[in-house]
Amino acid sequence: MKTFPEKTFNIPALKGISAKTIEEHLKLYSGYVKNANLIQSMIEMYGKADAEDGKYSVMEITRRFSFEFDGMRNHELYFSHFEGGPQVLDEGSAFKKAIEEEFGSFDAWLARFKAVAMTRGVGWAMLCFDKETGRLLNNWNDEQHLGHLSTTTPLLALDMWEHSFVADYQPSGKKQYIEDFFTNLNWKTVEENFTKAIK
Repeated sequence: MKTFPEKTFNIPALKGISAKTIEEHLKLYSGYVKNANLIQSMIEMYGKADAEDGKYSVMEITRRFSFEFDGMRNHELYFSHFEGGPQVLDEGSAFKKAIEEEFGSFDAWLARFKAVAMTRGVGWAMLCFDKETGRLLNNWNDEQHLGHLSTTTPLLALDMWEHSFVADYQPSGKKQYIEDFFTNLNWKTVEENFTKAIK
């Protein structure tokens, strides 16, 4: 059976987000990879059963698969944003121009994205590209698998589950965590995601 590989990330020291938080967060990511692979093996096992309960089990664990799979992929995108250390956005990049065309200005988009990130509850603030229309769309994913915009490609992922910030910021420090995320962000990763998405 094919399995999903667990990726490794070269994350430097970050402003505000402690090495301990990253260490614990990576353990959660590892769990998503393991569970995604486990569910795939269970689907294969139950899929061979002729009994009605085997078919029912396939239906239910397939429902669970989206939670584990999206948890895996969302975290891979999130951690990739820290690799290479902070890098500023290229003012002349195609991505920057696309942001300005869609939202009027970069600052207008950023303010709106940060507002999305402050959504009450656990989930992910995402910037996605819709190839059908060529548009950039902000999105909130409840938990990590509910509310994803079908057929869009995530370019930027900000984890807003409490495990990503509470140990360092406390619940009241959510806004500062968002600010520090952007301070630590390597914008080259977002630009590269956009370049791949528009091909």
